[in-house]
Amino acid sequence: MATLLLILAAIPVQAATIDRVDLIEVNHFFDEQGRHVIDQIIFWDWDRDRFQIRAWRLINSDAQLPTRDWRRDQYVCYWRDLMQLRKVYAPRKRETWTTYDPEVLEREMRSIEERRELTKLKPTRR
Repeated sequence: MATLLLILAAIPVQAATIDRVDLIEVNHFFDEQGRHVIDQIIFWDWDRDRFQIRAWRLINSDAQLPTRDWRRDQYVCYWRDLMQLRKVYAPRKRETWTTYDPEVLEREMRSIEERRELTKLKPTRR
């Protein structure tokens, strides 16, 4: 048992890249015929008088869906982004079902290049 504890203690713990946004949206996008197109998580920041998209990610598994972190009184999404663990916190979340893609629509208001995006990942050594 002591050997197992020593081995576990020697494994480096990888810190997560953490971001905070104002709203996490789980969006289910359907085409005009009602066929499912994609599920995505959209991260929104409040800017002056409206929410603006900061970033978005396709949902690849239910593990990415936001859950309530009761200790912080926040919602949190976490997933492995390339080789880095990423966590995004927000005080609010919503779930929407739309026949348009909110992320694409937002591009008419603000280009992708103008978005703040999530924290850049640090390169990892192999």
